[in-house]
Amino acid sequence: MLEDLRKKRAEKKFASVSELLLYRCLETPNDAAFSYPDASEVWHKITWKDVDERVRALAAGIRNLGIGLEDRVAILSSTRIEWILADLAILAAGGATTTIYPSNTPEECEYILTDSGTRLVIAEDDKQVAKLVKVRAQLPDVFRVIVINGSASADGWVTTLAALEAEGKAIDAADPSAYAARIELIQREHLATLIYTSGTTGQPKGVELLQDCWIFIAEAMDTIDIFKPDDMQFLWLPMSHSFGKVLEVILISANVHTAVDGRVDKIVENCARVQPTWMAAAPRIFEKAYNKIVTTAEAGGGLKWKIFQWAIGIGKQVSALRQQGQEPSGFLAFQAKIADKLVFSKIRARFGGRIRFFISGSAPLSRDMAEFFHACGMLILEGYGLTESSAASFVNLPDSFAFGTVGPPVPGITLKIEPADGEILIHGRGIMRGYWNKADQTAETLDNGWLRTGDIGELDAKGRLKITDRKKDLIKTSGGKYVAPQALESRLKALCPYISQVLVHGNARNFCIALVTMDGATLAEWAVQHHLLAAAPPVGQLMSDADYARLSKEPAVRKLVEDAVKTINAELPSYSTLKNFALLEKDFSIEDGELTPSLKVKRKVVEKKNADVIEAFYEGQLKSV
Repeated sequence: MLEDLRKKRAEKKFASVSELLLYRCLETPNDAAFSYPDASEVWHKITWKDVDERVRALAAGIRNLGIGLEDRVAILSSTRIEWILADLAILAAGGATTTIYPSNTPEECEYILTDSGTRLVIAEDDKQVAKLVKVRAQLPDVFRVIVINGSASADGWVTTLAALEAEGKAIDAADPSAYAARIELIQREHLATLIYTSGTTGQPKGVELLQDCWIFIAEAMDTIDIFKPDDMQFLWLPMSHSFGKVLEVILISANVHTAVDGRVDKIVENCARVQPTWMAAAPRIFEKAYNKIVTTAEAGGGLKWKIFQWAIGIGKQVSALRQQGQEPSGFLAFQAKIADKLVFSKIRARFGGRIRFFISGSAPLSRDMAEFFHACGMLILEGYGLTESSAASFVNLPDSFAFGTVGPPVPGITLKIEPADGEILIHGRGIMRGYWNKADQTAETLDNGWLRTGDIGELDAKGRLKITDRKKDLIKTSGGKYVAPQALESRLKALCPYISQVLVHGNARNFCIALVTMDGATLAEWAVQHHLLAAAPPVGQLMSDADYARLSKEPAVRKLVEDAVKTINAELPSYSTLKNFALLEKDFSIEDGELTPSLKVKRKVVEKKNADVIEAFYEGQLKSV
């Protein structure tokens, strides 16, 4: 069997993710596959042989429940080793995984499960099961819930993952050939994953991604060849998101040992512990790290702050050279060594000290952020893709990158840019089959196989794509001028490390304003230093809502943002400057519906919630009609 699989890999003829997994487990059975923490924070390591045994058992248990080709099985869980094993088992049983964010409400879970026709749900714990119990009467298709870390129910509707695995292990032992036999039935055109886009407006749409979509990504990444045999990936991204899912395929294909822990508050701590060589993240994670690094150095004051500022200046000179393919020499090289020893080596140590590169996706990364980390000796490779394109469509490469771009298309992706409005259209095997049960919206998005991304962009001289904004987010002032809000928002966050979120508003208005929230953690430390707060909250805890609201009204806090606004306004044409801004009394959150689970701002939700604040800026002003 292994020789047949080797031949298929060489000829790029794998039909499914499960065939790819079968190859990996047979080819490198004793290599480390995953590391993960238990409840006591002790990390465990498993090999590909271990993965094979567990996936076989779970797949047998799922088959025994009657799950067949393309039957939908949902996973309602945060990122953990069981999410990945369950997903691989669903695929090996021939089913398709429906993803649900653990932050979804019972009503949102009900919508996804009923819309998708899901039959079986794998839930993380009793808390997630309780959501399903609340809407059970509206879930006639769901005949069983499997709980990863929780209790079975008396009526049998809820059973445990351990019980499913034990039963499946016995079934597999009785008929070991059934595992490969089912995998042989799975074809490239079969549904593999149904991802409901979190969306910034309206009900989510189920994006149909086929087995071939993921096989295409695996082949494209193999061609790029940026992952090494001795690499260690740290994976925390939501597996319910396409960005997380694509990393699962990459790690199997490239045989990358991966440490898995989805707790966002443990990212930096875990990096220091597992010492990854690369990690993917959304821009918000880099912004938070930047905020912490800069404000900690600033709090040191005096000589420490001056040394930090000097080092960053040197680092940016070195970064500028390396962006041109050159290395520092002479006195600059000497200064760079001192800056690295005094400052940058300590910053890198926070991330484990072995980072070769980060990969940024899901939202635009500001050039300022990329250059800051590069100055510190850590390269961020920005990429681009949509859920509808299996996430990975463009990416910068370690030896060929340009900040401010998302790199060239991955092998097999073709793009074109509409002359009329600059919209990016992409084509390739990674493009979705369509939106589940939404033929009209599918027709609007897919144009003869070309995916209309809704993003506006341009190509540089080397064929790298630059995203300038979202088509629907572009602001057109009442004077007829176009303003790209995301560029302003990213720049403002880079200029002020105490800012958390920014939303620029001004469509059909005669000027632009901004809604701004502050980063609670860094603001608390700053407030203590400036005697505006008695003490910072304990590590891991947030500032109280009352303290946050009070600080948002402090003139000294407002001045932090004012200084950044003045700087950015000096760089802009008058029609796109920010004439004013409001400091909101609470940060945006997933729980309050202002952020998607991938940490994108839901613009319409935020604008609706703060309509009174926005309108106050325009009182007495003539509005466009």
